[in-house]
Amino acid sequence: MILGNLPRAISISIPLVTFLYVAANVAYLAAMSPQEILQSDAVAVTFGEKVLGPLAWVMPFAVALSTFGGVNGSLFTCSRLFYAGAREGHLPALLAMIHLRRHTPVPALLVTCVSTLLMLVTGDIYTLINYVGFVNYLWYGVTVAGLLLLRWREPELPRPIKVNLLYPVVYLIFWGALLLFSAWSEPLVCGIGLAIMATGAPVYLLCVRGGPRPPGIQRAMAAATKFGQRLLLVVYPGGGVASDCPSPTQEPLKPHP
Repeated sequence: MILGNLPRAISISIPLVTFLYVAANVAYLAAMSPQEILQSDAVAVTFGEKVLGPLAWVMPFAVALSTFGGVNGSLFTCSRLFYAGAREGHLPALLAMIHLRRHTPVPALLVTCVSTLLMLVTGDIYTLINYVGFVNYLWYGVTVAGLLLLRWREPELPRPIKVNLLYPVVYLIFWGALLLFSAWSEPLVCGIGLAIMATGAPVYLLCVRGGPRPPGIQRAMAAATKFGQRLLLVVYPGGGVASDCPSPTQEPLKPHP
């Protein structure tokens, strides 16, 4: 039932959201001059003040709701990325655990919280948006390209939901064009974003692709995992005790019976 509803939800939500965003921008262009748009710190708020009169408060309220919804979705998805990476042995085993009663990935959520606070240290929201936006968009395209690669390398894999390859191909064409435009218009920002992203490569090569970890590191990580398990009241899905962090030479973590 869920798999049957997902394509329907995607086919309805994406055109609907696209229409609403395009309609909003058409309304801005119809009601405001290009100079007003360029001078405005918040175009939606300025539009509301100019068009809605006493109901101008509706626009910042709607923007706040939209932002809250986006952040809420990011909290759910980003923490699950840490969780999934730990399940595959790419991150510490503690991040693969869930809360005893609430069944939420508390360690992964805390990592998301800490990393978010570190990003806020920059103090410049526009620079942060440029860095994060470019890197996120880069990986969106890499993910879609991975779909094409899997279709080519492993065509017989079971796929409960299978889309026409025209959609990812068209997406990648526009993705490449926009990415090149971003790199051409903001080369410094894009270069710094790539450099920050590349700092994870040595960690991946040494800790994931480098084979089993030295015994001292294994013992330290196992002790940290047990301490975190007791502190946060978390276990592996299905219950179980903390064990050594999985290495890339081992099987991915499985739920304990």
